[in-house]
Amino acid sequence: MPVFSRTIQLLGADKFAALNRAHVAIFGLGAVGSYVVEALARSGIGQLSLFDHDHISPSNINRQLLAVHSSINRPKAQVARERVLDINPECHVRAYEQFVNGDNAHSLLGPDVDVVVDAIDGVNSKVNLIVAARSLGLAVVSSMGAAAKMDPSAIQSADIADTSCCPLARIMRKRLRRRGITSGVCCVFSTELAHHTHEAPEEEAWDNGDHGRPREPLGSISYLTGIFGLYVAGEVVRLVLEGQN
Repeated sequence: MPVFSRTIQLLGADKFAALNRAHVAIFGLGAVGSYVVEALARSGIGQLSLFDHDHISPSNINRQLLAVHSSINRPKAQVARERVLDINPECHVRAYEQFVNGDNAHSLLGPDVDVVVDAIDGVNSKVNLIVAARSLGLAVVSSMGAAAKMDPSAIQSADIADTSCCPLARIMRKRLRRRGITSGVCCVFSTELAHHTHEAPEEEAWDNGDHGRPREPLGSISYLTGIFGLYVAGEVVRLVLEGQN
């Protein structure tokens, strides 16, 4: 039985062909991004560009799909590439051990990209990536805060202008507004109140200079971050298929 026969049965040959032609760039391959990669590879996306500067650590195992004891200390981008090819050897997948900042965001993208996924932790990198992508006219799906949450039913998607109850989304709206972007970015977010007990000020909790990590790690659990990633992947597939109409 062909690998994607069930997908073709659901979507039809023409829509599956659209997925197979699509090029998706995924930035951040951790708790959310790793599940995005997994779902898109299994959906038959034909070209994936994977970006993450980090290596897998033991603390990733509780929630990151790529993190197992045998992959500790390996680059996330390379582990992700190997997994994609094990799922679909015909996928054109490129891995980049690259951190995103204001100097390189534009150069990491190109007009052949159909959708950009932002699954990055740090606000500065998220903003720089989104600004670069939108300046090139590229569709963006951005993951907001998945840490310190436990209720899957509170996860939803909306344009950045219509997000609510999410501290990270509030910060992103403010930062993007300064750069001239008020809408046009699909966000996956949660309306659930955070469960952590030691909360840093919002700007500090989500922004750690050039390292793209929260200053104080927030607690997280496997199923919630995974569902975030699968929800993001669903939005990517939706955008690709809508683009073919």
